[in-house]
Amino acid sequence: MLPTICAVCLPWSTPAGQSLKSVSYNVTVTSVTFSLLYFLCAQDSCSQQCGELLGTCSCQVTCQSLGICCPDYNEFCLQISPYSGSLMGGKDILIENTAFNTSMITYLSMQDKVPDEEKCTLVNETKWQYYGTSNIDGNLTLTWTHQALTATHINIEVWGYQETGDSYSENWFAKWEYLYTLARETPNSGTFSFIPVPAKATYSTWDFGILRITPSTYSDGQRQVHHIWSSAHALAWHLGEDFRNDPITWATAKCVEWDRKEEKLPNFLEEIIDCPCTLSQARADTGRFHTDYGCDIEKGSVCTYHPGAVKKNETQCCYDSTGAQILTQDSTSGSTPDRGHDWGSPPFMKPPRIPGFSHWLYDVISFYYCCLWSDNCHFYMKNRPSSDCRTYHPPQAASAFGDPHFFTFDGLNFTFKGQGEYTLVESDLTSLRVQGRTQQAHFPNGTEAQVTGLSAVAMQENNSDVIEVRYSEDLNLEVLLNQKVVNFSEQSWMDLKGLFLHSTSDQKITVMFSSGSGVEIRGSGGFLTLTVLLPDKFMNHTQGLFGVMNGNTEDEYTFKNKTTISVHASPQQLFEFGANWAVENGTSLFTYDTEFLLNNFFYGEKHNTSFLPVFFPYEDPADPLVKEMVLVCDSDPFCRFDVLTTRSLQVGNFTRLSHQNHKQLVENLKPVISCGWLDHPTNGRKNGTNYLLGSTIHFTCNQGYELTGSKEIICQVTGAWSGDIPNCILRTGLLPFKCYKFSSEIIFINQAISVYNVEFLYLDKRRLKGGISSMSINT
Repeated sequence: MLPTICAVCLPWSTPAGQSLKSVSYNVTVTSVTFSLLYFLCAQDSCSQQCGELLGTCSCQVTCQSLGICCPDYNEFCLQISPYSGSLMGGKDILIENTAFNTSMITYLSMQDKVPDEEKCTLVNETKWQYYGTSNIDGNLTLTWTHQALTATHINIEVWGYQETGDSYSENWFAKWEYLYTLARETPNSGTFSFIPVPAKATYSTWDFGILRITPSTYSDGQRQVHHIWSSAHALAWHLGEDFRNDPITWATAKCVEWDRKEEKLPNFLEEIIDCPCTLSQARADTGRFHTDYGCDIEKGSVCTYHPGAVKKNETQCCYDSTGAQILTQDSTSGSTPDRGHDWGSPPFMKPPRIPGFSHWLYDVISFYYCCLWSDNCHFYMKNRPSSDCRTYHPPQAASAFGDPHFFTFDGLNFTFKGQGEYTLVESDLTSLRVQGRTQQAHFPNGTEAQVTGLSAVAMQENNSDVIEVRYSEDLNLEVLLNQKVVNFSEQSWMDLKGLFLHSTSDQKITVMFSSGSGVEIRGSGGFLTLTVLLPDKFMNHTQGLFGVMNGNTEDEYTFKNKTTISVHASPQQLFEFGANWAVENGTSLFTYDTEFLLNNFFYGEKHNTSFLPVFFPYEDPADPLVKEMVLVCDSDPFCRFDVLTTRSLQVGNFTRLSHQNHKQLVENLKPVISCGWLDHPTNGRKNGTNYLLGSTIHFTCNQGYELTGSKEIICQVTGAWSGDIPNCILRTGLLPFKCYKFSSEIIFINQAISVYNVEFLYLDKRRLKGGISSMSINT
């Protein structure tokens, strides 16, 4: 006989709107019924069921706000704070509502997401990375926030990173190691200065790494301890005597060795799309391109490895102050593709995809070898050539804003004022789903208007994380990751499963999916403004309110059953079209974590059939609002519509701005014709580095040569250059000679001329041109 058990779990659900209550009974359990009872009780436990909605309670993150969590929710479904740290660890985290015997847990995340006060700073970082080269010596200084470590004395360690084994094979491994301790028992004062000495030969082969500061109570290289990291940097300051004695020769040998290794590796350039032709295109293509934080002069960064560039995104596309792309064939500041992505890529923990580190190893330290520590940049540019934009295809854009007005991928626009949750776009190509929730708008006096606006957008692609952006009750944007609200106080961007998430301080959220599709959401006057960008591969693979993306507007209004209505359909017919794309609870991506959302959208209709909007707002000339509306809206029809339906000039103005932004976006994404890069002629020069439609390139020849072909050529609408590509040929009667000076002798091919002051580069058959004080010619 088993003992009496209390609090039997009852796996039946309560009626909608009633709160869940715990029910207890005294039950005598026999051995026959115990296994069944145990099964029923297990259903009410969050053990191995976090994220699930159970019969009598919930293990979803929404259960706390709804008050329906299972009793052991906090025991099994951990809440971690903070949720960002360093790739190398070293930051304490708090497991909320849970006690562990261990005193410290290391949380791994992306490098450089920790706040500045949790990093140490290399004062004059350039000096650190050039130390030992010509005229770079003296003290180096390291600073940190001493309050970040609760210790009176600290140790400073040197750590290095390498990748070993056969490239792109199963035995290719990342190697992250403690090398040696730079300083011991140093007072935790927040600053440390020293004069570097060459490291032992064992360590001097490590030319890229990071410094770590730890309390001196820990042993050398001890892991899982509280510590502070510096930024990743070239370890020039610790390299051996061979580097100190002749840094150019040392770097040249390293550059040549890197070049040989690159030739044996697979060609990664085939995996990378071409750069956008202009900066405005790159800014607009937010599904595939994002500003590199290390090279954004507009935000104060200095573009260390691409001097002169204004913007550089993560596919290494650089642009000058005019918005034109910079190519490596013209400048070392040009666009250089990367073998190792700076932010890593799946599976992340395998070379060459380690975030930050692989990029340094393959693309950055090699730049030091070839371009910064020696004059061999041609090796680097050979292996990292710019791609011009001749095969770049901009994405198609669709937008929704205001009351709400929809602009489809193929360029149609319509207004749909349904109340509910709807499929904006879905694709069978990548299982992309973007859904929108609309709620009833209010007049300035607080009463309800007979129009709606976007209040939430949820999205997912394949099995990625689910992102939802919505207005909170205080009209600030909330971002939910898999139903849990996240904030961006620790960092403005997150690398998540299948997507990249970015937030700005002006309420703009960007989601970049791995397919290259992008979603942008802005808060504007109580309504959301949404833009979806899809690359060409989504052609003929979309449906929903944003239409069929195929360049044909005739099938834009396609229902779920594949029937269509005319592009000239009435507002009432378009209302039926929109209602047809209401989502179902089984396919909804939205979070229902309040009674209002549960009652109005989960238990209620997905499309509110009882809500009838205003289709044709009346513009009364005697209405005082009309005169103000004309001043705000001018001729913008969507602005005027929203002012009349909401009685709000603010709403109308936000609609006008959103409409202008959409038109500018479409303009920026128009294809741009490029005629491709042009080299200067041998023995000549070119003037101009813009190769887009209408650009002119001028050519001249060096002294002693004359131009054949066109002196200037223009990029034509066909994508070809006008005229004949020029050449520089030797002028008639002149012989070219290259000068090589050996002591006081100048040798011209097979003719020796003993001279003292020579100021010429070529020889006339009849006389020697240049100023010469004395000479003898042997022929």
